[in-house]
Amino acid sequence: MTFIEFKKLLLDAELTIPKFTALIKVSEKNIQAYKKKKEVPNAIATVAACFAKMNQEGIDYKALIEQLDLQKKEKKGAGFSNKKEKKD
Repeated sequence: MTFIEFKKLLLDAELTIPKFTALIKVSEKNIQAYKKKKEVPNAIATVAACFAKMNQEGIDYKALIEQLDLQKKEKKGAGFSNKKEKKD
């Protein structure tokens, strides 16, 4: 699915990209990165299509997703704030 088709589905679901990423607990940067690739992964496309269809059918999908109690994944890399101790 193209990024443009994905954004149209979000409109049908009455979501913006920031609201979509907050709902499914993923980084907005990850979703915005697909804009450069001009293509959205199948899993993200499927979720957006389901949200759009459920919204069209009058199903409160936001409440359903919130009940899942999804947790945002945190990066576990060695960033600037995580300095490892040097072993001698």
